[in-house]
Parts: sequence; C-alpha cells; structure tokens
Amino acid sequence: MTRPDDYLMAWEDSADRVPVLWLHGFPFNATLWDEQIDGLTDVARSIAPDLRGFGLSAPTDDRGDLARYADDCARLLDHVGLTGPVVVAGLSMGGYLAYELARRHPQRVAGLVLAATRATPESAEGKAGRDAAAAEVRAHGVEAVADAMLPKLLAPDSYENRPDLVDFVAEMMLAATPEGVLGALAAMRDRPDSRPDLPGLDVPCLVIHGEDDQLIPVSEAEDTVAALPDADLVVLPGAGHLPNLEQPEAFNAAVREFLAEVFYGDEDEDEEQDDNGVD
Repeated sequence: MTRPDDYLMAWEDSADRVPVLWLHGFPFNATLWDEQIDGLTDVARSIAPDLRGFGLSAPTDDRGDLARYADDCARLLDHVGLTGPVVVAGLSMGGYLAYELARRHPQRVAGLVLAATRATPESAEGKAGRDAAAAEVRAHGVEAVADAMLPKLLAPDSYENRPDLVDFVAEMMLAATPEGVLGALAAMRDRPDSRPDLPGLDVPCLVIHGEDDQLIPVSEAEDTVAALPDADLVVLPGAGHLPNLEQPEAFNAAVREFLAEVFYGDEDEDEEQDDNGVD
C-alpha cells in the first residue's frame, strides 16, 4: 500500500512487461481485473489500483472528482517507478478516468484500452439518476445501489445461468464504502465531455464492448472508434457491461493482440525473420 496524497491506496503489480494500468469500473475494485492480471502476465506488467473508498483503499470523503482520481494514479505510477508512458485500460467509469488521465497527464499514456465505456458527458436524466442513487446510499447503504445495478451489469444469459459470476460481482460491489460510492457517483455525474478530445488522442486505442451491454449501446463504441485517429473495435458476443469477466478468454486475446501489434511488433517481426533465415 502507498499514500499518494492523503489516504492509503492499495494496488496490485505484476511482471516486468509492457506496463498496463487497469482502472476498475463502478462500484468495483481491482479484483475486477483478476482474469487479466493472471491471463496476461507473460506480456503485461499489470498495475491495478483500488480507487478511493473501493477495495482495500482507504475512504477519504465523498467528494468525487475524476481529476483527483487521475492524479492519484499518476502518483501511484511514480511510486512504483513507472515514470514513462503506460497502457491505460479502463472499464466503464474506468474509461472516463482513462480519458481524464490522458487530459491531465498525456505523457503517461502510451495507449488506451477502453472497455464498456463512452466518451459522452452525463445526460440530464443520468445526472438525476446519479443523485437519486446517492440519496439511496445515504438512506440505505451501498446495498441499495448494488441491488439495483446487478441485473443490468451482465448479459441476460450470464445473469441467469452463471451464479458464481453473479455472486463474485455482488461481492465486489458490497465491499465498497459509502464514501467511495458517493464520490464516484459525483465524479461520473460531473464528468466532462470527452468527445472533443478524441481526434487528438494520437495513441493506439482498442475499444472492447459487450454485444449485450444493457447500460451502454454498442453504437456508442462505434462512434468512439470513428472519432479516434488510431483505434480498433472488438465486440464480444455473450457479454454485457462486464466483458472482461463474462468472456475473459476473448477479452484477453484482444488485449494480447493489441499489445503484440503495438508494443512488440518490431520484436515479433525480427523473430519471424530470424526463424525464416532472413538477414
């Protein structure tokens, strides 16, 4: 654990490969990425923080701000000795944070993996929903938000036929502190419009989306890819808003190919030439 500012932040760190900063969604924690940390350990050094008030990270207050989260992550990268650019992978709220990190600390971003997220700001209806959710948390605790969200997070088939996965997701949600949930709700409610930034994000990007996402339609992922200068879209059948958990092998394969093409491309080409006897 480390103290990047005024609270204790927990994180996971693995391997000595291409560094990937995994940013979890709402209201989860770093264990969201267990399948990726384990499955990609041969190609990625994974750093997966718990944001304020989630997982093992200490709660501070309920003041939510993406800029605050982004600065926390930049300080964490410094703490683990990563002063150069890294691949930033974010799911849902983690995607909003990835955009914020690219705005505030562009020199830290070598590439983006954007999963089940959107570039648009919160709508008026969405803001009202965030405020209503916050009122529920204050009145009834984190369980109120978890119960309302859970059926919408997974593809219908996953929700109905994979009880172990449902239990895992519920356990992550219920581990969040009220302060963490309230802060994240405010941060998502007040997030900026990232669409004007997309044409200027001249780093490789991989956009991954579940075909059965009930919270963000695939069309938004398509719009994001169309606006980015260097991006590919992978749509995963049988996955909802948590494609990395519902289809981990396909998700990992897409990330592995992305890392190989972008960051190991020259090395792989040299190895292929050596194998073929080409000088």
